[in-house]
Amino acid sequence: MQHFKSNFVRIIREWREGILPPVFFTAAAINITLIVFAGIWSETAGQLFDALLHGITEHFDWYYITATSLMVVCVCWLLFSRHGNLKLGAQNDKPQYSFLAWLAMLFAAGMGMGLVFWGVAEPLHHYHMPPTAEPQSPDAVAEAMRFSYFHWGLHPWAIYVVFGLLIALNHFRYGMPLAPRTLLYPLFGSRIHGWLGHVTDAFCTVGTLIGVATSLGLGAMQINAGLNRITDIDYSATVQVWIITVITVVATYSTVSGVSKGIRYLSVLNCVLMGLFLVFVFNAGPTAYQMGTFVTALSDYMLHFVPDSLWLDTRPDTDWQTHWTIFYWGWWFSWSPFVGIFIARISKGRTVREFVGCVLLIPTLINFVWFAVFGGTGLYIEEHNGNIADPVIENVAMSLHILLEYLPWTAMMQWAGLILVVIFFITSSDSGSFVDDMVTSGGNPNPPVANRVFWGVSEGAAAAVLLMAGGLQALQAASVSAGLPQSLLLLLGCVGLVKILRTESVK
Repeated sequence: MQHFKSNFVRIIREWREGILPPVFFTAAAINITLIVFAGIWSETAGQLFDALLHGITEHFDWYYITATSLMVVCVCWLLFSRHGNLKLGAQNDKPQYSFLAWLAMLFAAGMGMGLVFWGVAEPLHHYHMPPTAEPQSPDAVAEAMRFSYFHWGLHPWAIYVVFGLLIALNHFRYGMPLAPRTLLYPLFGSRIHGWLGHVTDAFCTVGTLIGVATSLGLGAMQINAGLNRITDIDYSATVQVWIITVITVVATYSTVSGVSKGIRYLSVLNCVLMGLFLVFVFNAGPTAYQMGTFVTALSDYMLHFVPDSLWLDTRPDTDWQTHWTIFYWGWWFSWSPFVGIFIARISKGRTVREFVGCVLLIPTLINFVWFAVFGGTGLYIEEHNGNIADPVIENVAMSLHILLEYLPWTAMMQWAGLILVVIFFITSSDSGSFVDDMVTSGGNPNPPVANRVFWGVSEGAAAAVLLMAGGLQALQAASVSAGLPQSLLLLLGCVGLVKILRTESVK
């Protein structure tokens, strides 16, 4: 008993010494208020989220499109600028992680289980309800794949590059904290250590938590769908809350283990399983159709890249862009502090060009292959066998398991798909809570254990109450809302990035 008491006292002391009180308590208060409000008054919370979604998409859709496009322009400039050989750290610093481990961790953090969740469903949705083409026509197939590529292509990774690169440069070269406030350092200098930095970090922590909670909610829905398909367990919000509870415990343990152990090994395992799953569907599905889809969709994506990036749908009789493009842009912005800081944390010793090129291009290419294989297989089945889209559109979470019913070894692969989603769930949760830990600890790359536990549990609780408050609609609304302040910070970050690189060039 005495041993337990002394350990408890030690943990509390480390926590008190390790946190940054203005950031931790502000973010924690906002988070607890959100959880209590959405948990007790679920119906009212659902209505509030709907109103927020409607207001933001009606009045700020043009802003989201413009801001995201500017991220792409900034990153393209970085990729070809003369600053490419600049090291993230001292000139003799070596990368902390191997190239493959680094790629695995950044990819698992950047996409999460959203890729598995939407890989089959999104092309089928667009095929039946395309933005401009005739539904279920050859033009609808082209638009389905083009916009799937568009939503999961260069734009989200450009957002992550801007956030991550500026954090990494300021941290490894100037000793600034691994926290969102560091984005403002080139513009505001030492003032980031006052209330300006505290407010920035607190709100980014909450935004990160909501963005990750959205992904966790999608993961819980998909795990529940798989269990329902395989074992007849009920598909309900109650079951999904239990799923979140169990896996949050595992993810919290992984977070406590740290980056070099739990997070690193799970990310590598995740990518290996994802690759094996991809190879299976590529071979078992319509391989020639998948390859043709990849090439055609890639050329279509490149041809329409600029028009699609600047397109604002002003038609009064459709909300397609609201439910798809604007939701994604808000989601990626809300994820940006989490992914950007996490990638910065693991990128010491990389060059600017290596960081930008690898973070921007390699995950984008993987996403394209994934959609060509899984989305292409779904479209092929729909065109040749029919009626796969109706149950998928009715319940998106079932999409992967419905697809596998048309392929060999159905039962085994459905279990494999379930395991893949579970590990994606864990890697998204542990990486997200680790970043929140660092931010609320003043940018400490090795935050106290108690802090890791708190934010791990908080993310699970937020995901659970959002599901209870309205399911997928509430998750989408929360993400789009959380992305608005993050986007403002990123625009300032673009200006700061140009300024700091110019400073480096005259040294």
